[in-house]
Amino acid sequence: MTETFVRYEYAEGVARITLADGERGNPIHPASVGQLHDAVRAARRDAARVVVLAAEGRFFSVGGDLGAFAGSDDVAGFIDDLAERLHRVVSELVRSDAIVVSAVQGTAAGAGFPLAAAADVVVAAETAKFSLAYTKVGLSPDGGSSLLVHTLGLHRTLRLALLGDLLTAQEAYDAGLVARVVPADELAATVDRLVAGLAAGSATANAAAKRLLREVAAPAPESALRKETLSIRALADTADGREGVAAFVEKRAPRFGG
Repeated sequence: MTETFVRYEYAEGVARITLADGERGNPIHPASVGQLHDAVRAARRDAARVVVLAAEGRFFSVGGDLGAFAGSDDVAGFIDDLAERLHRVVSELVRSDAIVVSAVQGTAAGAGFPLAAAADVVVAAETAKFSLAYTKVGLSPDGGSSLLVHTLGLHRTLRLALLGDLLTAQEAYDAGLVARVVPADELAATVDRLVAGLAAGSATANAAAKRLLREVAAPAPESALRKETLSIRALADTADGREGVAAFVEKRAPRFGG
């Protein structure tokens, strides 16, 4: 029996995609990304007007499953394949005519951060945090992290990538990433109200506005995503990349030499 990592539901023009491996922090690995891609394509087939991306548990997503990375015989190939699969998901969300709303209830780390940010409207609980932690494990950002520059600005994104800074929900709101910050127990109801308003609006006008604004902000998102894949794949094959992943799995400080 196939384990369920992502749940898909559709009703009255609204597709709900839920990361459902909450006990493990909704890590990103080939099986979860495969199910996520299937869900995004199902939303397209159902002609959803709005897509809600949410998660169960304490974390929105802890990011890539580094234990799975370390257990692979070909780490660079494994990461290359995983990044490409995840980037197809991000591209589908960005290019979709549906308005995508993400509900972030906890920490969105690593690739979980740009996945949440791929939405057109991000709603965060006060408990939410956003973190790019790639360089701590000897890797470069993927999952659409480079697209954050268009929202957060170059130097704020560099700070997140290089210094390991966290964005709180309020800081993400102040930076323009998050549309609403609400108490955790009001997150679902707030998202439902926003979704109801979007679903009742003009689907053609909403889609046109999304296409127009996203085209101005990032005319070639797939080019950026491809560069991310090539970069993280190359780093996975370096001594620092292997050391970073190993240190994380072994729960020790990495000893980088590069």
